[in-house]
Amino acid sequence: MIKFFKKTKARLHAAPAWQKKIIGLLFILYGFIAFITPVTPGSWLLFIGLELLGIRLIFLERIKSRFIK
Repeated sequence: MIKFFKKTKARLHAAPAWQKKIIGLLFILYGFIAFITPVTPGSWLLFIGLELLGIRLIFLERIKSRFIK
């Protein structure tokens, strides 16, 4: 299982930018749908999709600084 995740991570880093954008948009769409429907898990994919598109969360650094102390 660990090999699978390492291989997938390497393929994602080597993927062209247009493929990352498509994957990011699909994650955002699925995450939004999962957020709206109460039974569907996976709303956290919304944030992963935003990260793949290059949109950093504004409060991420502030949250990190509080927990790292």
